[in-house]
Amino acid sequence: MLSLSGVRTLHVKKDGRTMSEYKRLSRELVAKGAIIDYYQDTMQIPNGNVAKWDLIDHKGAAAVIAVRDDGKLLMVRQYRNALERETLEIPAGGLNSRQEPTDRAAIRELEEETGYTCSEVELLLSIYTTVAFCNEKIDIYLARSLKPGTQHLDEDEYLNVEAYTLEELKSMVLDKKIQDSKTVCAIMTYAALCGK
Repeated sequence: MLSLSGVRTLHVKKDGRTMSEYKRLSRELVAKGAIIDYYQDTMQIPNGNVAKWDLIDHKGAAAVIAVRDDGKLLMVRQYRNALERETLEIPAGGLNSRQEPTDRAAIRELEEETGYTCSEVELLLSIYTTVAFCNEKIDIYLARSLKPGTQHLDEDEYLNVEAYTLEELKSMVLDKKIQDSKTVCAIMTYAALCGK
């Protein structure tokens, strides 16, 4: 993760040799949001020119691919304002702080969004969602031995819990019906590891 203060020089290497340097000359907070902060960096790029680059700073998130005893995977359907439509996703949510362990956050989000609980999770993969301008990292966990319970949704959160077979979800990914990056990555990684 990038430091949010001070100057940072990045050395880009090609074939083991340093090509040039990227040097951050300054970082300005443009806007502070509820879940992200927007910065504008002034960068000296390898050819010596100065450029303005945007950075969305995010404290991180956790997600979970939850597999019931019958083999079906739990999904949540919810409205996403950025896309102006509903999406089908794995349960996920932002960290309460940068120091929060992501495995605990995954277990919390699973219960909050689906009502299901589990005692432990296994790290499946980690992704950076949009590396061109955002440092959001999502650790995606695998949860089994689920116990049904009650959802604990936020006041402004409305979602439906649905369950699908792995084959149904793979088909939805390949048919472009599921486009959420964390969900696509989780489904296809789980499928590869399960050998299906």
